[in-house]
Amino acid sequence: MAGTAVQAAGRQSFTGSAAAGSRSAAGRVCARMRVPWWKRARAVWHRMDSFPFRPRRGMTLVELLVVAAVLAALVALLLPAVQSVREAGRRTACLNNLRNVGCALHGHLLVRRRFPIGCLEWRAAGKSGTARCLAWSAAILPWLEEQPLAERIDFTKAFDHPANASAAATPLAVYRCPSSGRPTVVGGLGGCDYGGITGERILSPNNPEKGGLVHDRGFAEREIADGLSKTAFVGECAGGGWPDGQWINGRNLFDQAYAVNWPTWEDELRSRHPGGAHALFGDGAVRLLGDAIDPRVLAACCTRAGGEANAGGAY
Repeated sequence: MAGTAVQAAGRQSFTGSAAAGSRSAAGRVCARMRVPWWKRARAVWHRMDSFPFRPRRGMTLVELLVVAAVLAALVALLLPAVQSVREAGRRTACLNNLRNVGCALHGHLLVRRRFPIGCLEWRAAGKSGTARCLAWSAAILPWLEEQPLAERIDFTKAFDHPANASAAATPLAVYRCPSSGRPTVVGGLGGCDYGGITGERILSPNNPEKGGLVHDRGFAEREIADGLSKTAFVGECAGGGWPDGQWINGRNLFDQAYAVNWPTWEDELRSRHPGGAHALFGDGAVRLLGDAIDPRVLAACCTRAGGEANAGGAY
């Protein structure tokens, strides 16, 4: 009986203390709820302000200079790579332009049974007269998907006749090398960075003309005795100022006398591409003729019937 009384007393004491604790907790919650929220927020901020605070410090001058040097080194390493990628893209675009020109030359060959005349009725620069001086690059316009432009040209009149002024001033992207940096309009006429090759003066005089695009004559395929794959018809002439570099101007021709990209005032195989210049061969292939190409191989590429032993691929 005594043990039972003790246990009952213990349970009563525990129950009483629990109830008292519950009442005190409830009282605290009610007290908090009676305090406005903005006062509670201000109390929290006061407690945070009482924490120890360590101010941040900025970068020192030495650290700043180190970071700048690292960034400059990264830019110096990446810039040549970026420029190389851009030049590769421009070079590919130039190559595609010449491929399109090659397709147009063969379109002319299929329809007319001959390659176009290099220059129809040549006339010296600065001279007036009735000579039309029309270029091969104007004759192939219909096969470059430029039939409307070709229809605007009066081929019975000279390239610089007022009747042809509007059409002749039209710039054509297919005749522009992205790396040349030359204006799209040259002397009031649409520019052209690609010239027809009339022959070579590296090994012998170019008289009569030995190339595939010459003055006042167009050749049938059988007349290219060296073979279309070994005869260059068109080449880049975009390494400097070229006043005759106009797609309608019949003086858009040259013969090769020096090495590729040789610094000369003459119209030659020159480009802004590192290492060489593009040339379009009679079979439609476009090859980069290197700066260090053997002069005999270069001369052989510029003739249509020279009979030279041109080592294929040694460009």
